[in-house]
Amino acid sequence: MAAPAPVLLAVGETMAMLAPSDGEGVTDAAVFLLDAGGAESNVAAHAAALGVTARWASRLGTDALGDRVLRQVSARGVDTAGVVRDERHPTGLYVKDPGRGVRYYRAGSAAAHLGVRDAAALRLDDVDVLHVSGITAALSPSAREFLDAAMTRARALGVTVSFDVNHRAALWPAADAGPVLAALAARADIVFVGRDEAETLWQTPRDDDVRRLLPTVPELVVKDSGVGATVFADAGRVFVPALRVEVLDAVGAGDAFAGGYLAARARGLDAADRLAAGHARAALTLRTYGDSIHDPTPPPCLDRTLA
Repeated sequence: MAAPAPVLLAVGETMAMLAPSDGEGVTDAAVFLLDAGGAESNVAAHAAALGVTARWASRLGTDALGDRVLRQVSARGVDTAGVVRDERHPTGLYVKDPGRGVRYYRAGSAAAHLGVRDAAALRLDDVDVLHVSGITAALSPSAREFLDAAMTRARALGVTVSFDVNHRAALWPAADAGPVLAALAARADIVFVGRDEAETLWQTPRDDDVRRLLPTVPELVVKDSGVGATVFADAGRVFVPALRVEVLDAVGAGDAFAGGYLAARARGLDAADRLAAGHARAALTLRTYGDSIHDPTPPPCLDRTLA
């Protein structure tokens, strides 16, 4: 009998995302894209596109934006049965303004009201990897308690915990975020962090410095933007350069990288192929204006395992 397919559960806030569809600024654009955007559900969608059984759990409002987000995430092949609809709090919204950044309208959102009861309700019995991010810790005190409880439950059940640092300066300053995110990362089995992000949070300018800060993380991935990414694992290190692409919008590329990496990991590929799969998926996202993409074409390192 064949072994059951690995299951990835991603947990965290997903908002409705509004962006000009042609790359113009919000002030002048005539046509907009309304999509679902959230770090954790993005990871699940990218992994699902590459054949991984992926689930996403969170809270959404019982509003039209929540309906749309749920429908769009589900359409990407992600199981959304674990999503709670909250009648008292709205679905969050963020607006991409090309060349001018991102504006968030998420204060008091349904996901900000995640709590320990939600962590206790997570279905983990058949989950191989729980993927979370530091964004959740910044949403509210109850959301931080949720994140702590979810990670604790997963570790107690032998579920691998994947943690993307994902510092959002708009939510909390580096001085406050740094110690909290370092402590959370130290509890994970897999950690994704940007080199520049780590330098801002922890004054660690090189990937080796990040490794010294987090010496016990079994699998530490340090991404260096367009340069490449390094994974520290099994007492060694592997570096794979990034792909050269025309960048239309960098938002969402880190989630795509994590999704590709975790999909390759689920297939048992080695460190170099995991990084290559991450770069390939990120490259697709860098060439779009949305947060996620629907292209299921596997990168070559994954394509070899599909037969």
